[in-house]
Amino acid sequence: MTYEYHVIPAPERGQKAKGAKTPDARYAAALAEVLNAEAAAGWEFQRAEVLPCQEKQGLTGSKTVYVNVLVFRRPAAAAAAGTAAAPVAAMPDAG
Repeated sequence: MTYEYHVIPAPERGQKAKGAKTPDARYAAALAEVLNAEAAAGWEFQRAEVLPCQEKQGLTGSKTVYVNVLVFRRPAAAAAAGTAAAPVAAMPDAG
């Protein structure tokens, strides 16, 4: 099966939520909201990753920062529609 992938930044802060009194609980509520929104759009959560990213610093410098991202996947459009790519015909022997 072929998949397409969708990567978004993880939430950086929690949000107010009913019953969420600690910072951990507020962050979990923010993360759950993002995961549920993506699931409603047909994306399946795969994993969270921390990846390096080069950012400019000043005029000529750069620094490495680490970014938290969420990785989602869903079946590719052709696979979801139930159609497979047509097989490639064999080339005739030129000899």
